[in-house]
Amino acid sequence: MQPVLEIFPNPPALVNYAANLFAQMAAAAPERFSVALSGGSTPRALYERLATNEMAKRIPWEKVHLFWGDERCVPPDHPESNYGLTAAALLSRIPLPAENVHRVRGELPPAEAASLYEAELRAFFGETPAFDLVFLGMGEDGHTASLFPGSPALAESVRWAVEVEHTAPPPPLVSRVTLTFQVLNAARQVVFLVTGAAKAGMFAQVWHGASFPAAQIRPRDGELLWLVDQAAASEL
Repeated sequence: MQPVLEIFPNPPALVNYAANLFAQMAAAAPERFSVALSGGSTPRALYERLATNEMAKRIPWEKVHLFWGDERCVPPDHPESNYGLTAAALLSRIPLPAENVHRVRGELPPAEAASLYEAELRAFFGETPAFDLVFLGMGEDGHTASLFPGSPALAESVRWAVEVEHTAPPPPLVSRVTLTFQVLNAARQVVFLVTGAAKAGMFAQVWHGASFPAAQIRPRDGELLWLVDQAAASEL
């Protein structure tokens, strides 16, 4: 299935669209609704939007299960924790059952954290890791989740979660845990959130098929949607 591109005049319009998509999909889910979240400034704005009274009351939080596409190997209260970002912007403000939060144990050694996260994923999904919705970002180097150019994790075809040593700038240069293409490309709906002129050159390359990690997100049986603001789309 061909990817779909939606271009928005500014980040708030993009965030509002993404929040409405989340709410609509959650409400339509027959039983549980599984989502993999991303870190970053645009996702933070999305989580803050989902936490507003207007939006939160549209979402059946009791059937929402939250996971993360990647995590830095830091404690959950660390400023660089993707879980910590989400907790502050969203989790602390909504009636989501604690057992519906499936975080990466970033405070543990990376290999152990990855192994435990994969075990939790397999216990939840069974044989096929079919997320209902995955939110992803894209770095200026073309990475997504913690799948960086040149990383051995790009070739992983068996494991669902792996540890990653991120050694390129910018800091902090910390180990990470990431979902693999095996999981991301099994999702029913993948949504990229890309904003800002700094991403424009890379987005143009990825959109036209250059071999960066973000371009390797191609859901096998699901849909791929790019939500991009005008600044990020300026070099198409």
